[in-house]
Amino acid sequence: MSLTLTHQDKITMRTAAWGSISLMAAADAAGKPHRAATDGSIALASATGLTGHVLAEWPKGVNLRGKSVAELADVVLPSLTSAMRLLNKQDPAEAVNFRRTVIVAVEAAARTHLGAPRPPVAEMLRKITAALDAA
Repeated sequence: MSLTLTHQDKITMRTAAWGSISLMAAADAAGKPHRAATDGSIALASATGLTGHVLAEWPKGVNLRGKSVAELADVVLPSLTSAMRLLNKQDPAEAVNFRRTVIVAVEAAARTHLGAPRPPVAEMLRKITAALDAA
């Protein structure tokens, strides 16, 4: 199946994926947010398939600015659900690839500490996973 994505579809995917890393870094503000952002970004940059191609393009049009974590979440979490709906409709295999890519990236961002992630980080991981699964 050939997947056709509009410019807006790609922005939605980039907002969802890169925004997830921003949320994880924000949730780890008291810990190692730069390490979370770096580890998550490396994971996203390692993506393959159509998802990898979309995420590798310069993210023009992606707005991940917000005055609070809540404002960022208001943009990113619905984008995760929208991206999954779009991909599930057009190519379920690519939807699985996108979901796995985001999960690997946010788990990489969560593993900046020894042991279990701090509670805010674990909760953000849960919210991101729920948004992916809401589609």
